[in-house]
Amino acid sequence: MPEKQETNGQGIVTAAVLVIGDEILSGRTKDKNIGYIADYLTAVGIRLSEVRIVADVQKEIVSALNALRAGYDYVFTTGGIGPTHDDITADAVARAFGVTIDVDPRAVAIMEKRYGPGEFTPARLRMARIPEGGELVRNSVSGAPGFMIGNVIVMAGVPRIMQVMLDDVAPRLRTGAKMHSRTVRVERPEGVVAAGLGRVQEAFADVQMGSYPFMEKDKLGTHLVLRSVDEAKLADALQALWKMLEAEGFNELASEVNTAAAASAD
Repeated sequence: MPEKQETNGQGIVTAAVLVIGDEILSGRTKDKNIGYIADYLTAVGIRLSEVRIVADVQKEIVSALNALRAGYDYVFTTGGIGPTHDDITADAVARAFGVTIDVDPRAVAIMEKRYGPGEFTPARLRMARIPEGGELVRNSVSGAPGFMIGNVIVMAGVPRIMQVMLDDVAPRLRTGAKMHSRTVRVERPEGVVAAGLGRVQEAFADVQMGSYPFMEKDKLGTHLVLRSVDEAKLADALQALWKMLEAEGFNELASEVNTAAAASAD
C-alpha cells in the first residue's frame, strides 16, 4: 500500500490510474488510455504517480482500489462499466466504499433519451447502476454515464468515451502546481553522458532529471529531460546542464528540443 502523498508547499496533487479488464492483461486489447490520462493530468496540474492493471475479479479490484484511494488524492479507473456480466467495476467500487448500488434515476433519464422504443434493454439498464452517493460523470458519446464517489473517478475503457468523461469531471477536481519540463537532445549514447547528468542532479535535488536513449539512423543519442513545478529552479538546472555539456565537450552535439517531440521520438 503506498504512503499517502500529502500536498506539499508547492501544491502537488497526486493521482493513480487503475486499469480494469482481462482483455488488457491477455493482450487482446491494447491500452490507449494511460498515456492520454497522463498528458491530460499533467496539463491541468495533477501528478500521475502510479498505474495498476487488474483482472475482472472483484476482490482484486476492491483491494487495489482501497490501496490507491488511500495513497493518492485521486484514483481514475477505466474499464468494466459496460452492459455484460463481466462488467463488475461499479459493484467492486460500491463494495470498496461499503455502500449499496442500484439503478439511478438520473442515469436512466439520460439513457432513455439516447435509445428508441425497445432499445433500452435490461443489459443496457445495468449501465445505469450507480453506487450510493456517486456523482454522475457525463458521457456525450453514448449516454451511459460514469461516476465519481469520494476521490475515485470511474470511467469507460473505450478511449473516446473515456476522454469525454475526463473532460466532464476535470472542472470538479482540485489541481496543483503544473509540472514544467525542458528537454536537451545530445547526439551521444546514454552511458557517455550519465556521469555528468548525475552531478547536475546532485546539485539540483528538487528538479527531476532523466535520460532517455533513442536511435536514429543507426546512431545512439540521448534526451535529457528536466522537470520541476518551479520554473526558476528549472531554468537554473538547465543552465547547469549546459555548463556540464560544454565542460564535457558535448555542447556542439546538443540542442534543446520540444518536449512533446522528444517524447514521441523515444
